[in-house]
Amino acid sequence: MSIFNDTTMTIDEKQRLKVLSLFEEQAYQDGYQYIAGLDEVGRGPIAGPVVAGAVILPQGFRLAGVNDSKKLTARKRSSLAGKIKKQALAWSVVSIYPPYLDQINILNATRQAMTLAVSHLNIEPDYLLIDALKLDDVNIKQRAIIKGDSLSISIACASIIAKVDRDESMREFDSIFPGYNFSQHKGYATREHLEKLFDLGPCMIHRKSFEPVKSMLSGGNNEQQQPGLFSQDDIEYFHPGRSGAKSK
Repeated sequence: MSIFNDTTMTIDEKQRLKVLSLFEEQAYQDGYQYIAGLDEVGRGPIAGPVVAGAVILPQGFRLAGVNDSKKLTARKRSSLAGKIKKQALAWSVVSIYPPYLDQINILNATRQAMTLAVSHLNIEPDYLLIDALKLDDVNIKQRAIIKGDSLSISIACASIIAKVDRDESMREFDSIFPGYNFSQHKGYATREHLEKLFDLGPCMIHRKSFEPVKSMLSGGNNEQQQPGLFSQDDIEYFHPGRSGAKSK
């Protein structure tokens, strides 16, 4: 069924998505053709990557259920992510991991992930809609929107594919670094995660610039650190990500 002619969509949902598309429609009216929405997930956790998603949607795109990824269930996000990737003109996802994340700080890591996500799109965008941030190093007309993932359909779609990708990564890390239960808390500082952290010590994907990891590495519970922690020089600093484009 075409996403542009979904007869099962309620009137209220059609209206909600119309409002969610106002920033995109304004950009089209201003003469832009390829509008990329950008968002990040994972700025707050104490472990794992920060992930940026970029999406260029076809004009008039409507997909029931699209919203800020934080307002959706994991199952709903996964379902929507597949549909978004199938229907998007172009999409990309980029991850930046510790220790490189710690070296450049989380804000710069976020900006770098977004910049790389733009560069990995199969179609060069001529306008960017970005959740909260501005990318000074990207020479493309752009607009930063506070809480953009709940106000722009392109940013919302970017947040969904980024969130699904990051969650998948944390599930993989759960098997690589057993005991922390990364698949459950995704690296956020939950009570369970903190208990495991103080019991096992930090692992390679913990962020040494974030508390309480920083204090543990500088003296507290130092004896529980894993051998060689953060000393490997062959760690993958950033994941160029997966990208795709709508089949012609």
